[in-house]
Amino acid sequence: MESAVIVDAVRTPMGRGRPGGALSGVHAVELLARLFAGLMDRNDVDPGLVNDVIIGCVSQAGEQAATPGRMAWLAAGLPEHVPAVTVDRRCGSGQQAIQFAVQGVMAGAYDAVVAGGVESMSRVPMGSARLGADPYGPGVARRYAPGLVPQGVSAELVAQRWKLTRAEMDAYAARSQQRAAAAAADGRFAAEIVPVRTGEGEPPVERDESIRPGTTAERLAALAPAFASDQARERFPDLEWGVTAGNSSQITDGASALLVMAEGRARALGLRPRARFHAAAVRGDDPLLMLTAPIPATRDVLARAGLTAADIDHFEVNEAFASVPLAWQRETGVDDARLNPRGGAIALGHPLGASGARLMTTMLTALEGTGGRYGLQVMCEAGGMANATIIERLSE
Repeated sequence: MESAVIVDAVRTPMGRGRPGGALSGVHAVELLARLFAGLMDRNDVDPGLVNDVIIGCVSQAGEQAATPGRMAWLAAGLPEHVPAVTVDRRCGSGQQAIQFAVQGVMAGAYDAVVAGGVESMSRVPMGSARLGADPYGPGVARRYAPGLVPQGVSAELVAQRWKLTRAEMDAYAARSQQRAAAAAADGRFAAEIVPVRTGEGEPPVERDESIRPGTTAERLAALAPAFASDQARERFPDLEWGVTAGNSSQITDGASALLVMAEGRARALGLRPRARFHAAAVRGDDPLLMLTAPIPATRDVLARAGLTAADIDHFEVNEAFASVPLAWQRETGVDDARLNPRGGAIALGHPLGASGARLMTTMLTALEGTGGRYGLQVMCEAGGMANATIIERLSE
């Protein structure tokens, strides 16, 4: 079976996902196209050798409705014969796109794939694809009466289950911001970012707009709970309601992409693989708690790899809400130093379809910076699901 490797991994800067954000003037397809162009420019490889483009995107509506990977590939002036497909596994869409690429390479169906994700949340707001419709249907409503809840309420239920206090969540969120700010100040994100020019004559956006260097736990403590509606309070009267905008992921615009290849093919072309895919897993869990599947998914992927948590040098656990990595940490016992050491989605944002690829890009560059060998990435996803992936950095 052929090994699948990462030849390169890039991302755009993260722009705040609102009108006036740094990337809000760029169509989602153009954002991804500029990233594709940057990825190809960085690598001495014929783009015509790419067999497929697999792109995660959650809100497949409006400007993101016409297979954005295909349109972006064409917009970048790349070969017409290369097809594309769009993947939706909610917040794990970009990671699932990568896992599909890896599976295709290992099965012998692909030699080279561009995989990643895009989401312009300022231009295609979250929830656009369902336009107020019921996405669950009567069977789910009967099985989970009185009904599933929004993710923010699930984050509160997770905090209650693991006895996480508001102070712990705010402290974690402040640390995420401080770690990301330190990494940005030291230039540790520079190698993974493809600058984006937003208009003719405009200077390129080169840095993440989402990072707030002055964030402290004390400032976060002043924010009001974000999901404590009257209806939610009535249904869950015992919750202490500590999830706020400050200890949740940020709504952002962004894209990320990886060049995934068969190891033998990459080496035959004179390309240096940066990492090898070691193991992957997907897992479902309680859809009411919704955000807990990263815990069993981590156990699954470690077992598949024949590794333990002690073998992993770097963990990326998507910071959808601070309660998610904190609950995961309670269950796994992983120390603070290895958990999201360059900050996470609380600071860098969560452009839904792109986040899985963004996390992997950051994890890879971090492993190269520290000399670590193994990295494990896991994402919580709507509906109570998770993707987990282990990569192995290659030194030559």
